[in-house]
Amino acid sequence: MLHHRLDGPEGAVPLILGPSLGTSLAVWEPQLPALTRAFRVLRFDLPGHGGSAPLPARTMEELAGLVLELADAQEWESFHYAGISIGGAVGATLAVHRPGRLRSLAMICSSARFGEPRDWRDRAELVRAEGTAPLVPSAAGRWFAGPVETRLLEDLANADPAGYAGCCDALAGYDLRARLGEIAVPTLVLAGRDDPATPPAHARELADGIPAATLTEVPGAAHLAGVDRPEAVTAALLAHLPVAAGMRVRREVLGDAHVDRAVAGTTDLTRDFQDLITRYAWGEIWTRPGLSRRTRSCITLTALLAHGHMEELAMHVRAAVRNGLTPAEIGEVLLHNAIYCGVPAANAGFAVAQRVLAEIGDG
Repeated sequence: MLHHRLDGPEGAVPLILGPSLGTSLAVWEPQLPALTRAFRVLRFDLPGHGGSAPLPARTMEELAGLVLELADAQEWESFHYAGISIGGAVGATLAVHRPGRLRSLAMICSSARFGEPRDWRDRAELVRAEGTAPLVPSAAGRWFAGPVETRLLEDLANADPAGYAGCCDALAGYDLRARLGEIAVPTLVLAGRDDPATPPAHARELADGIPAATLTEVPGAAHLAGVDRPEAVTAALLAHLPVAAGMRVRREVLGDAHVDRAVAGTTDLTRDFQDLITRYAWGEIWTRPGLSRRTRSCITLTALLAHGHMEELAMHVRAAVRNGLTPAEIGEVLLHNAIYCGVPAANAGFAVAQRVLAEIGDG
């Protein structure tokens, strides 16, 4: 099994991150703090890279199978996926051959075909004969438009020749140009405008061929765009991943402590429900610009009071305070609804609000 690391809350929506050829899972560290707020993130090392042994995988389909082994070990029936360069190609291969496993795909500085197969076979022969040391001097110019991250160059220098060469063989045999139309999941294609390895034309070919693709070009970024321009790449990923926006708003409205408890309590039975409310309630409704959060809190308090959902009402009294309502305004909402929802309902609602406001010191 590939060496991997898990970060983020247990029970959160799964996201797998694939690295670029020659790097390790450390290539994703600039994005990790933001992604682990919303996702259970699994990063892996390619065969012969980082902590992975040089497993006998020499096709993109075999590399994709190793990723599915990781997902199966976590009992993830489906997951979001983002990959850099060859990591993106692994994701595209999964989307074509195992479409039911992916919820979304992000291909960063990647391609449907990475140049001539002969070039990759020549590189594989070189590395098998001399190791990866001859590749290091030219890597910095391909990987970075800005400051050089020496740790990643050390990953290349330390890569196992057999594992690295096997990945070159996989790239030599990879060509999805005729099958891009089969990728049905929402797909982000991101290019670094200064990327000499996979120039923006590669990204445009992907975006033109994948029906549900959006294209983002990041200026001042070479092949490792997420290292060159971490903020821009992170923002593009968060805008693309359907759960991320909902989780952000959910935390802002309900607070980290409440959301952390909900995520920690997620089980196989409730996982899809947690995903549903994060994506649709928080990601689709609470993010809409037509009403302020204060107004949405007033509407939510009314609906919960009308239906007698007092536990939910307590949670949303706290949320209303976070959204800027004063105790007096919360009282006005409850008083107003004594007429339209009934005095007994308002009486129960006032009791809940009194208790919650006293607990948080606003009563």
